[in-house]
Formats: sequence, structure tokens, C-alpha cells
Amino acid sequence: MAYNTENFKKIAEIYSNKNYNAQKEAEARREKLHMLFPEIAEIDRVLSETGLKIFSAALSGEGDIEKRVAELKKANDELLAARREMLVAFGYPADYSDLKFECDACRDTGYVDGKMCSCMRRDLILAGYESSGIGKLIAKQNFENFDLSYYRGAEREQMNRVFASVKKYAEAFKEGNGRNLLFIGMTGLGKTHLSSACAKAVVDRGFDVVYESAQNIFSDFEYERFNRGYNTETQNEKTARYFETDLLIIDDLGTEVVNQFTTACLYNIINTRMCAGKSMIINTNLKKDELVAKYQDRITSRLFGEFEICLFVGKDIRSQKLERGKY
Repeated sequence: MAYNTENFKKIAEIYSNKNYNAQKEAEARREKLHMLFPEIAEIDRVLSETGLKIFSAALSGEGDIEKRVAELKKANDELLAARREMLVAFGYPADYSDLKFECDACRDTGYVDGKMCSCMRRDLILAGYESSGIGKLIAKQNFENFDLSYYRGAEREQMNRVFASVKKYAEAFKEGNGRNLLFIGMTGLGKTHLSSACAKAVVDRGFDVVYESAQNIFSDFEYERFNRGYNTETQNEKTARYFETDLLIIDDLGTEVVNQFTTACLYNIINTRMCAGKSMIINTNLKKDELVAKYQDRITSRLFGEFEICLFVGKDIRSQKLERGKY
């Protein structure tokens, strides 16, 4: 798995601070209790010496060491019980000065026995949603709520095959396998929905995803070229992610202004990623002949030769929802 590098740095720093802050907050609560209640301060002083006493008893070799250690531990437990009772009597929770972590499993370090804790993995996934561009889409566009009832007869059979194929693609996604999908179909047939669903599933499995519209992608390249200088060998951060991410999803190819520059950018993205074995999903409202007419042969030959075609059919779902009163 290859979590987004920037996300990983950010989340790792957050966890480092969380553990430190939990300790500082617990220490502040203890200091407050010591100022208010000298008897609790005295108990804590005695408790702090227990470990040293046990260690000294074990090293001394005198008498029944196990009995001496047991006695010290018993005294320690009795002091802890008395301390808890005092806190409750003073109007505080019994665990008021205990260390309090958001995750007890990893104690807010992000790791358990050298392995990433589920809480840190969850935070990386949530960060991945935002950095991928699907943060607002996944609430309403995922595999679980893709509704095949909007398709009829042979169209439903076809869309059942598309749905199963895309879901399997997401579940079997591997870094470097270079599998590419091309979603073709008229507007409103579920291409964006399944693109978003696939992005969510791949991010959930720990991979880095970038989901962006064709218009925005080429706008980033244009900004780089006309404002900072264009150099294909040293991409800036905005455009570098289109080459580096594990899965690039280009939404609505064909809605951008097609010219020599945008065509060169598209070819560069597709060819560079293919050579690196990095996967892509491209969705478009254009038909095959329209794509051939709009783009150069070196692009369309790759789209139809190296991408698995997913043909979306049916009646505009948005129109059907309006008819059913769901909007």
C-alpha cells in the first residue's frame, strides 16, 4: 500500500503531538490536584517510589524476595484505591489524573506492536478522501448505493456486467499493475458515480488516488506553463500528482477545450503512466468516433488498445429521478 506521502507526514505529526499532549494534560491535572490536596500529593510521592523499592528488593537477594515484592504491590494497590476514593470524595472522577488517549490500543502513537493501528489507518483514509478529490462525492456515490433499478432489460444486464467489473477492479487493485478502464456513455448513466465508488474503495485499501475533471487537470498544466514555466522533467506539485498517484481518475474527458497544448498534456499523462505501470480510469460522454475525431491517433490507439472498455447504456438517471420526484 502507498498512502499519499503528504497525508502520511501530516497524520504522523498529528499522532506524535496527540501522544505528547495526552501526557502533558495528565501531568497538568496531577499538578492541579497536588496544589489543592496535599494528601494526594503525598500518596503520589509514595507511589512513585514503589518501582524503585521493588527493583531494590529484587537486587538485594535478602529473605523471601517474592513475598517482599508481593507485599509492596499490595501496598501499592491499597494506596491507589485510597487515592481513587479521595478523588471521588473531593468531587472528581476516580480516573481524573489518568492518561486519557483517544485510542487506548495504540495510546495515540498510531502503532501497536510495530504495526499501524486501525485508528491511524482510518485517519489516513479520511485524508485520502480529501486529497483525492472525492471528499464530497462519497457520501452519495459508492458501490453500496449504485441503483441498478434505473436500467431495464438488456441495458440492465449490460450495466450489471459493468458494475461487477468495476467493483472487481477496485477490490483487486494493485500498485503497478497498470490496468486501465475507459468509461464510455451518454451523460447521466452512472459513469461519475462508479468512478467515485471505485476511488473510495481503492483509497479504503490504502492506495493514493487523484480524482479530477479533465478541465481542471489541463487548467493546472496551463497555469504551470504560462505562470511558472513548463518543464516536463520537473513537474510542480499540482501536476506531479497526475503522474505519481497510484490511480488517476480523469472525469468528463472531452469537456475541455481541445487544442495542441491540451492534447500534448493528455498524451504525456497517458503515455507516462502506462510506461510506469500506473493505473487510470477515464470517463467520457463522447462516442468512439467522436473521440477519434477529437484526439490524435497516438491517444485514441492507446485508449482503445490499452484500456478496458466499459460501455454505459440506458436512460438519463437524473431525468428518471426527476420523474420519480427524488430531486
